[in-house]
Amino acid sequence: MKKERKEISDSVGRRSLLGMSREELEAFVTSLGEPAYRGRQVYEWLYKKRATSFAEMTSLSQPLRQQFDENALSRSLTLLDHQESTDGTLKFLFKTLDGYNVESVLIPSEARDDQDEPKRRTLCISSQVGCPLDCKFCATASMKLKRNLVAGEILEQHLRVEELVGERITNLVYMGMGEPMLNYDEVFHSVRIFTDPANDLVPASRITISTSGVVPSIKRMADDGERVKLAISLHVTTNGDRDRLMPINRKFDIAELMDAVEYYYRKTRRPVTYEYILFDGLNDSPEDVRRLARITRRVPSKVNVIPFHPIDFTEPTGISAELHPASPERFNYFIGMLQREGVQVMVRSSSGVDIDAACGQLAIRHEAILLASK
Repeated sequence: MKKERKEISDSVGRRSLLGMSREELEAFVTSLGEPAYRGRQVYEWLYKKRATSFAEMTSLSQPLRQQFDENALSRSLTLLDHQESTDGTLKFLFKTLDGYNVESVLIPSEARDDQDEPKRRTLCISSQVGCPLDCKFCATASMKLKRNLVAGEILEQHLRVEELVGERITNLVYMGMGEPMLNYDEVFHSVRIFTDPANDLVPASRITISTSGVVPSIKRMADDGERVKLAISLHVTTNGDRDRLMPINRKFDIAELMDAVEYYYRKTRRPVTYEYILFDGLNDSPEDVRRLARITRRVPSKVNVIPFHPIDFTEPTGISAELHPASPERFNYFIGMLQREGVQVMVRSSSGVDIDAACGQLAIRHEAILLASK
């Protein structure tokens, strides 16, 4: 039995069409008394032609466009704020129809083409409002989970940012607010629309799903034959430290997580990426390097070493208050040790450090302002 997807609508009951598949749009237009092929036209207008309103859908009759205005929405997110870093990173804050705040971050690559333009523009998108996992280094964790985003809200982040900057987005990472694997159905429904060749949005080879270690969803991703990339938010190499830093480890420990990664690789033959935020004195020792190197040898993989963006603005307590970035010297030393172990290493630059850089920071700041005004 096919699972019914979630939809969103405004206060007068108009349904958001973004996130609907061809088949869903065909069903919607037939409910308005129109032939099914009109749904296929709307699908093309929404995703390939990037129409921002029904008025732009000129292959539809004026009466039909009027019907759409009365019964549907072409957009559901409102831009609340944006910030631009000196390094070109752009952060956007959107409000959902039901009043929640979600963030998207556009990160241009440092590598440049012949016209001195970034070779890649990577958009980090959110999949939930808040997050239930309580990772101690993450600002979003302080928001707790409000709700999952639906596929249309995930897709709209991409479409709206492209409209706002006037440039094509080349890469997508589901690494914003929330745990994508706890919103599996909506996340992968959005992925299927992103990767539909007819839409010319983002190919599967340039989309990455990042998970903190939701083992059943990693296996499901393998079984479903999803073609996008998998990244594991690992950060520490022992269960004791990971239990404290990432409570999900108490449910799926490192051994179970590695079993799931091996299962994924056997089914897909696709390499994985391990994300590793470097903390001063916590996970930066030679022993950590050796354990991490052993992990990377289990399946073809690489390690993305990431600078820590402090979350002092959340007034952290416990281990969260003890977390500090590794010094630049220690950071470079750690990378060198990994490379000597034969590990393929990527280094994430400290993008957006002069703006609200930590994931969730801009959303939290706006919520605080709103509460203070009441």
